[in-house]
Amino acid sequence: MADINTFLQYFERVRHRTRRVVKCIPPDKLEWTYQEGKFTLGDLVRHLATIERYMFAENAQFKPSLYPGCGRDLADGYDAVMAFFEEKHEESMAIFRQLTNEDLEKRTETPGGAKLRLWKWLRLMAEHEIHHRGQIYMYLGMLGVETPPLYGLTAEEVQERSRGKF
Repeated sequence: MADINTFLQYFERVRHRTRRVVKCIPPDKLEWTYQEGKFTLGDLVRHLATIERYMFAENAQFKPSLYPGCGRDLADGYDAVMAFFEEKHEESMAIFRQLTNEDLEKRTETPGGAKLRLWKWLRLMAEHEIHHRGQIYMYLGMLGVETPPLYGLTAEEVQERSRGKF
């Protein structure tokens, strides 16, 4: 990755797909989890917000992580959580927009003490979001909540439209 603007366009598309599934969370299931002690749906949304803003965006400024966790003390209730998710993303994007292509080649230190080129760290941010988006899809599936297909078609629709039979 050599161009920050190309990455930011890519990451906004990643966030768009995450936002679509986050909006499927029923308000009365926001704090639901499949097992005691595991992330709730609300925790996952708050986690995506805080890890992007307080870890990845801080590290992108070559500062240490300030990750505060993902508890209800940060945002409680459906509307507050959704607003928090959007607000922290906008704050993060404002920070990322200040980065230069030269910054991408500099090394930043992760919370684990690894020193990585910034472009690699930002790539991991996208992978991290995709991982947790998958969890949200899984949780919603367990609840029987209909979710949008990731890229426009379901697996069944792709199979139906595919040529050739095995």
